[in-house]
Amino acid sequence: MSTNAYSVKLESFEGPLDLLMHLIEKNQVDIYNIPIAKITEQYLDYLKNMEHFNIEVASEFLVMAATLLLIKSRMLLPRPVVVEPEEEGVDPRQELVERLIEYRKFKQVSQLLNKLSFDREQFITRFPQEFAKQFPLPEGLGLDDLLKAFAVLWESSVPEFAVITPEEISVQDKMHDIITLLRNHGGSMDFNKTIIRTGSHSEFVAAFLALLELIRLKSIVIHQAKPFAPISLTLKE
Repeated sequence: MSTNAYSVKLESFEGPLDLLMHLIEKNQVDIYNIPIAKITEQYLDYLKNMEHFNIEVASEFLVMAATLLLIKSRMLLPRPVVVEPEEEGVDPRQELVERLIEYRKFKQVSQLLNKLSFDREQFITRFPQEFAKQFPLPEGLGLDDLLKAFAVLWESSVPEFAVITPEEISVQDKMHDIITLLRNHGGSMDFNKTIIRTGSHSEFVAAFLALLELIRLKSIVIHQAKPFAPISLTLKE
């Protein structure tokens, strides 16, 4: 069988501590009581696989391999039978355990920050906009005064009853109006000039719905220079 008939995928690690943490989690061992002989054997096997598949082995991985072998050799050395409490030697694995614990903390913080960054990317922030007053109030006149004046005017002008006749203006009618008016005005005009029938609320609603439908059909395009500016319509033949 050709050697190219199959391939073996090796996991990639950010560094030797990442590889060690992977081996510890894979073997489900206590980080404070690492079976150094077993972990060292698996670590060296991984480096051999990297060399076998012509993957460049970084120097930091080789340094860690030498460190593991040194710790393993120290643990194999015989210890004195009688040792005074103050002369008891330090566990050769202690420094490695501290580095692994610190690395695990940084990795957990990094994963948390990546998650927060991903969650934040799902939102779009828009800063507050300041809109210029279209109609500034006269000098010495407040908003409450205008509201009171409007209420008085409304009550005096509205009759006690009125007969309202329904106005039948369909969206199709307004679509026809808009297309016809655009053709008569050279293909461009303001939206408010399309209100040519009764000027009622129902005609405005029908015209707005007709505008949305024409945009969906790609019959016209709209443009607005700034907020609250007139909406310009352009016929798209």
